[in-house]
Amino acid sequence: MKIYTVLLAATALSSAAASPAIAHDRQPTSTEQLEELRAQMEALIARVDQLEGELADAEAQAEAANAAAAEASAAALAANAAAGEANETAIAAKTKAESAPKIAFKGTPEISTSGGWKFKPRGRLQYDTGFVSAPSSTAADDGWDTDVRRARLGFSGDMPGGFGFKFEIDVANSDLAVTDAIISYEAGDVDLSVGQFNNFQSLEELTSSLHTSFIERAAFTDAFGFVRRVGVGATYGSGDVLVQAGLFSDNMDELSNNEWSADGRVVFMPKLGDAQLHLGGSVHYRELGSDATTRYRQRPLVGFANDRFINTGNFSAESEFSYGLESAIVSGPLHAVVEGHWMNASRPDMLGDPTFFGGYAEVGYFLTSGDTRGYKGGKFDRTKPANPVGEGGIGSIQINARYDRLDLNDAGIIGGTQDGYFLSLVWKPTDYTMLLANYGKLDYSDAVFPTASGSTDYSVDVFGMRAQIDF
Repeated sequence: MKIYTVLLAATALSSAAASPAIAHDRQPTSTEQLEELRAQMEALIARVDQLEGELADAEAQAEAANAAAAEASAAALAANAAAGEANETAIAAKTKAESAPKIAFKGTPEISTSGGWKFKPRGRLQYDTGFVSAPSSTAADDGWDTDVRRARLGFSGDMPGGFGFKFEIDVANSDLAVTDAIISYEAGDVDLSVGQFNNFQSLEELTSSLHTSFIERAAFTDAFGFVRRVGVGATYGSGDVLVQAGLFSDNMDELSNNEWSADGRVVFMPKLGDAQLHLGGSVHYRELGSDATTRYRQRPLVGFANDRFINTGNFSAESEFSYGLESAIVSGPLHAVVEGHWMNASRPDMLGDPTFFGGYAEVGYFLTSGDTRGYKGGKFDRTKPANPVGEGGIGSIQINARYDRLDLNDAGIIGGTQDGYFLSLVWKPTDYTMLLANYGKLDYSDAVFPTASGSTDYSVDVFGMRAQIDF
């Protein structure tokens, strides 16, 4: 660039020097004109030097800008790589968090995973105490007593693929017994169960002992032998309809034998505004086997009573057929239940076939605001106090009244009748704790224990209390 400038200046000077000679023959140029031309050339050279400097500065700036752009591009690439690594780390952390076990607390920890696994330890402890007061001349075993009514431990859970399990043992009074031992499978609206569990009979029987309104269930449930049995069952539930059916052998403690039974139950459970309605019925058949005997009997309200005041004694029977009707309503703090069950025993050798009856009518009311009796899946469920102890409230307080009848007299079998009039007071401080007290007056006809005068018609007073916790 500098050489080009010098050549340009030299060419201009040469032209200027030659001009006078050329113009000599014409009109000679003055000295002032030459000086002016030189001044213009010098200015031109100065301007060229300035432009070259500016061009050099621009080139330097461009090189600096290119270097900065390269550095920025490298930084951007590094940032993108770091962001990608961070995103991959976040995705891995999220995946790990989602697959990690989650723990909820429902009385005890319930562990679950996104893969369909669930596990929960479970149990209950019920302490009962109270008294039975019978006419002294009957020599019945009455008075004050205490009982560990139930002391259960077990676990339940789910497995991938829709499978589930439940296992519980009862160690009350140091006697070991298996209660529930179930393998289940859920397929849409159908649940299949294999193992030992409650047969499909009676709203009162299928309601857990944790959620009953009296210290013991209605008299007919024990009298008619409603116990858990080993078998297979299916439950269909959709909307307001529940259908249950199963085939069973006997209780796990009684296996093996040649007894079998079949059960079916249907429940219609619509909502009427805010009220829950329950209408149901069940049928049952049990084959007792050859040379079998059976008997029907019941204690007076409490489980710790040793004597039964009504008892058919053993008699021969080949099979049993029974059916029951259920109705209930839960509306706010009020609930009402009416249930009846008829048991027919088929006897051999042209003997008469007796039909026995048991049933009850109950009404209950919560004295605490916002509380109602729980209901779920065709049976009564857990009551959850609206204002539990520990959260500024006193829990739920409920009063209940019940009339209970059991008639074991028919077709020449004299087992007696029992009419019970019961009151109960239930306090639930929290979801998983309960204190219960109930009183019963039972009127007997044809009782097992006669008085000194030979009378078998008299009354027995019963009082019971329970302290309960479950998880």
